[in-house]
Amino acid sequence: MSCRDYERVLEDICDGYGIDKSSVSRHWKAASTRQLQQMLQRLLEDLDLAVLLLDGKRFYKFTLIVALGVDFAGRKHVLGLWAGDTENAEVCGQLLDELIERGLAVDKNYLFILDGSKALKKAVKKRFGRHGLIQRCRLHKERNLQSHLPKHYHRLLRMKLQTAWNMTDYAEALAELRKVHDWLATINIAAAHSLEEGLEETLTVNKLKLSPVLRKLFCTTNMIESSLSLADDLCRNVKHWRDANMAWRWCGSVLLEAEKRFHRIRGYRELPLLIQALEKGVDEKQKVA
Repeated sequence: MSCRDYERVLEDICDGYGIDKSSVSRHWKAASTRQLQQMLQRLLEDLDLAVLLLDGKRFYKFTLIVALGVDFAGRKHVLGLWAGDTENAEVCGQLLDELIERGLAVDKNYLFILDGSKALKKAVKKRFGRHGLIQRCRLHKERNLQSHLPKHYHRLLRMKLQTAWNMTDYAEALAELRKVHDWLATINIAAAHSLEEGLEETLTVNKLKLSPVLRKLFCTTNMIESSLSLADDLCRNVKHWRDANMAWRWCGSVLLEAEKRFHRIRGYRELPLLIQALEKGVDEKQKVA
């Protein structure tokens, strides 16, 4: 072949994948779009899910909502990914409806770990009712409280919160958390109101009497943070993020790569206790209602 034809011949050899950056970009866009669609269309009816984590995450310049599930064997599953914000009630409703359409049962008992969004909580309550017990992410709650306080109070706040949250007995933990509320009221009433909102939901894992390992694991949305820890490595060469669709595709690829590396959660052998705790927790909610 002549030197001027080498690029065309190489493209034929590579089945048209291309060697210049625009060609590679087109094929990557098409491949990542297919991967994202496959992930968003995977059926969920065969997954015996016990815990669902929902969190709105900043992915570079954009906000995406990630849904992660844990089954009763302790295996993690990427359930979905949506462009939007958990403060948007319409988006929150749509994402849950999509999970239900793909086979998530509404008559089973779940532990939902949420990022603190009121819209997301409302959407869960509307669709799952008494079958959904909500645990508010403690890290999100702590960050919200810190935003109301001068920095020199942050360490003391963390110590007081951890003292309450680490208590095994629910009643004792609730009493201690109310002391934190009273202390905050003397410093900043807005911070006290922030703690009051969803206060008891930060103690759901205590109320369910989970083991220390599961209590620590299911009190935050950290599993989602861990799943996205690959982003900096896989996306390090991306210099320009064009739009939310591009972020959506790249984040989906990161999550699919992370899913290949998932291991069973710590304390998975204690998950049968969670089944009993969920059943008991739902029964108590029904009696109160």
